Amino acid sequence: MTPPHPILNRRLPTRRTLLAAAALAPWAAPAATRAQGSAPLPDAPPLPERSAGSEDAPMVVTEYFSLTCNHCAHFHLETWPRVREAFVDTGRIRLVWRDFPLDELALEAAQIARALPGDAYEPFIRALFASQERWAFDRDADKFDELAKLAALAGMQRWQVEAALENDDLRRAVLRSRLEGERERGVTRTPTFFFDDRRAAGALSFERFASFVSG
Repeated sequence: MTPPHPILNRRLPTRRTLLAAAALAPWAAPAATRAQGSAPLPDAPPLPERSAGSEDAPMVVTEYFSLTCNHCAHFHLETWPRVREAFVDTGRIRLVWRDFPLDELALEAAQIARALPGDAYEPFIRALFASQERWAFDRDADKFDELAKLAALAGMQRWQVEAALENDDLRRAVLRSRLEGERERGVTRTPTFFFDDRRAAGALSFERFASFVSG
């Protein structure tokens, strides 16, 4: 049996655990404190854009989401396919995904997703959302093993999954995405959408999403 990966199946505090706790600490601070920008943004290279749709689309929709958020899963599984067909494939919008991990597990799942080539990103996050109950909420599941199995279907070998989790630049970049969302755009929950500059939060129905595109 493969031993649990030390990152996703921690038992004793390690240097990495303590670093992660320090990085995640600002998320637990009161909203007023976060708004003041008291915690510095992690120094990290920018993440490559992950998006769907034409760069010439007249509207850019930005979604802040967490891979352990069940509302995000509902949107991606129930609403997103219709949105893609009606608005992305027809050239009306380009949807840009921004990481807003709500917890440590979401952060590490995002690291794995971001390590994939751009054309594999959307299918992988869809697979994560479709199996979220198993890898995110099953207390008996080996988190690393479940994520590694899903990543294998996207073409990643186990060593590549481990490398993504050990990549501190990637980790800081995902953290920075969340903190920038909080400070620069006032995001406090997932999913949150920006239709150009108009904000909408929650697992939008297709009809509500369409009203923002048309309005």
